[in-house]
Amino acid sequence: MSLNFGRAQLSIPGPSVIPERVLNAMHRPSPNIYAGELIELTASLYPDLKTVAQTSHNAAIYIANGHGAWEAALANTCSRGDKILVLVTGRFGQGWADVAKRTGIEVEVMDFGNQADADADRLTERLKADTSHEFKGVFTVQTDTASSVQNNIPALRKAIDAANHPALFFVDCIASLGCDRHEMDAWGVDVMVTGCQKGLMTPAGLSFVFFNDKAEAAQKSADLVTNYWDWHPRAHPERFYQQFGGTAPTHHLFGLREALNILVHEEGITNAWARHDTFARAVWAAVEAWGCLSLNITDPAKRSRAVTTVRSKNDECGRLRHWCEHQAGLTLGIGLGFAEEGQPGWDSVFRIAHMGHLNPIMLLGALGTLDTGMKALNIPHGAGAMDAASAVVAGHFKA
Repeated sequence: MSLNFGRAQLSIPGPSVIPERVLNAMHRPSPNIYAGELIELTASLYPDLKTVAQTSHNAAIYIANGHGAWEAALANTCSRGDKILVLVTGRFGQGWADVAKRTGIEVEVMDFGNQADADADRLTERLKADTSHEFKGVFTVQTDTASSVQNNIPALRKAIDAANHPALFFVDCIASLGCDRHEMDAWGVDVMVTGCQKGLMTPAGLSFVFFNDKAEAAQKSADLVTNYWDWHPRAHPERFYQQFGGTAPTHHLFGLREALNILVHEEGITNAWARHDTFARAVWAAVEAWGCLSLNITDPAKRSRAVTTVRSKNDECGRLRHWCEHQAGLTLGIGLGFAEEGQPGWDSVFRIAHMGHLNPIMLLGALGTLDTGMKALNIPHGAGAMDAASAVVAGHFKA
């Protein structure tokens, strides 16, 4: 008999858990979109978004998901026939590459597989070989949501500089912003994209493109830019409606305002980074104690603090994921980029998110549910996982 009759918990790597305060802020009538509160509230978002991104440069908001942000970044900087270099460390770098191809951009991919980060030395070598500077940009993700690898963004910036290459540096922070440390300006990122539904704790539907002056200047020669994707009126509007290419996403803005109140003004972005680091290490400690499962990324320094990809030799991951969802109310992420559904290997991967609106009750509850599932399913596993995870969380308060 199922015990799943309480509040379910979503532990997939986006959309993440939405705070009640965010939902309550959205539960209201539509506002006047021409004057008053909404205009003032929207203006208040940009400084806080820039604080999260750690940038003093430009921000544009789109009514779109992360794929929209990908396309916006490309449309404002590239032309048909331009060539770009994409560093793939899982599924989502390849996704950005595919969008670029569909717009008429020539794409070269450096694929590092599902268990490694992008190699800075190889990047320098490839860019040095591009003596005519054909590459308009270097594209990568900070966290690949499928593999859970975290790329070393400062090292990749140094690799571009070491090659003395003028390429713009594009980074996808859709899974990482607000969770993993990210310092756009200090790290030399020219264009950064993200979405609202993960570390920013808002229902899916908004995406953001942050860009510096070098990237803004590139738009002058870009022939892909269209009226809707044009970031200039969004970042430098003469009229309010220009910030959204039309009617504003009113209720998303109310929700985002409350989410930023929590993240920026109450917790603080550096504290949020520390919280996510603690929760990630607690997950890793539990998986290592169980022994029957393994972490997809072996080097802790290269693991995301927002999501962890877990693997098993056989079908243990699939059985656990199914049991947790249907018997206990815990939804884990499916494996992406390792095997297609129904094929061998599909049930050997799951992902557990530890991003956004999360506290020890929620995290330790999720790990305890996994531990219980192993017992219920008679999956042999090591003891002490919950002790190991709780010790990491306790250590946070002693640091």
